[in-house]
Amino acid sequence: MTDPGTGGSATGEAPARSGVLLALRSLLWTVLLPGVVAGWVPWRFFGLRWLRLDLAASHQAAGAVCAVAGVLLLGLCIREFARRGLGTLSPVDPPRQLVVRGPYQFVRNPMYLAVTLVLLGEALAAWSRPLFLYWVGWFAAVNLMVIGYEEPSLRGRFGESYERYARRVRRWIPGRGRGAPLG
Repeated sequence: MTDPGTGGSATGEAPARSGVLLALRSLLWTVLLPGVVAGWVPWRFFGLRWLRLDLAASHQAAGAVCAVAGVLLLGLCIREFARRGLGTLSPVDPPRQLVVRGPYQFVRNPMYLAVTLVLLGEALAAWSRPLFLYWVGWFAAVNLMVIGYEEPSLRGRFGESYERYARRVRRWIPGRGRGAPLG
């Protein structure tokens, strides 16, 4: 028997299977995108593998707090993309619906801010100027991509819904949305 609302069986097997596939795709893209940018590259090229964390050192404690906050925020964002948007953080597997809940009600780009927190936390913990400069270059590139590609693409896909959202929620600096609730 088929459930007309889901296209799957009445027992819910197909929706459960698609949920598992979405979770696996999300995990894959998390490892490939922020995992490489904020994990492998700093580990391989900026000496994080030799870092011995000493939380008694204030810069290392602050760095650890930033990095952990970034990882937690990234997890929340990925969950929202999967749950509400039915997609992943990858540009080739994006959400099918505009996500404006969770962290997205406070800032339009919380995933990038999450990676920023991780990278800045790593730079602080390692007290590394090269790692800080890596973050500066990464953030400049992300800014260009967001303004030149992502925002026009979202306007094209979601039209007036995205326009309303962009008017109410800032691109980079978190805060309460301006205007009516996001819905």
